[in-house]
Amino acid sequence: QVQLAESGGGLVQPGGSLRLSCAASRDIFGISTMGWYRQVPGKQRELVATITSGGATRYADSVKGRFAISGDNRKNTVYLQMNSLTPEDTAVYYCYIYNGWTTSGYWGQGTQVTVSS
Repeated sequence: QVQLAESGGGLVQPGGSLRLSCAASRDIFGISTMGWYRQVPGKQRELVATITSGGATRYADSVKGRFAISGDNRKNTVYLQMNSLTPEDTAVYYCYIYNGWTTSGYWGQGTQVTVSS
């Protein structure tokens, strides 16, 4: 069973930056998409950013120009650089890796990001 481990969350002041990392416990052959989602209590989990194996990226409108996703399929890792953070970015952030060969998806356990002064 593949496990994803996120790191890099924490408390940051408005305007600050954080870099989230996510690594798989073992090699995943056939990764087609990696991404980050976030969730706040009482709301549905929402897409933040995704990146395909070909390098195509997609961002939620609310984070465009502030967040940047990157990934390394060979290392089974995905990153999220978050800049100019606002209190509205406060959430639990989850990484996600989708294996297009097996049509299996894997979720991390989540990492808390809190933006507050």
